[in-house]
Amino acid sequence: MDGAGFITPMQLWNIGGGQLTEAQNVAVANTDASLFKSVFKNAVDQVKETQADVEHKQYLLSTGQLDDAHTLPIAEAKASLSVDVLITLRNKTLEAYNELIKMNV
Repeated sequence: MDGAGFITPMQLWNIGGGQLTEAQNVAVANTDASLFKSVFKNAVDQVKETQADVEHKQYLLSTGQLDDAHTLPIAEAKASLSVDVLITLRNKTLEAYNELIKMNV
């Protein structure tokens, strides 16, 4: 399981390099929206996956089928970390949205 599967590489910005056409602006906005959507979707999927793993290991431990009991606390730590990452992404997104709302155009 790749812990950083939801991280995507940065893309080049067009800063001061000329004006974009309306079609290019729409394409960039759609790309950014899909990138934003995919980051959050991957973060939510990661939370669901790690939580399902914890629940499965808890079941195995309670039925006596888990051979190595130390994997349960490890899975719980991974699940906790993935929830923390999702909450941080949500909080940063809301902060950025609030800053955008405050801007005067």
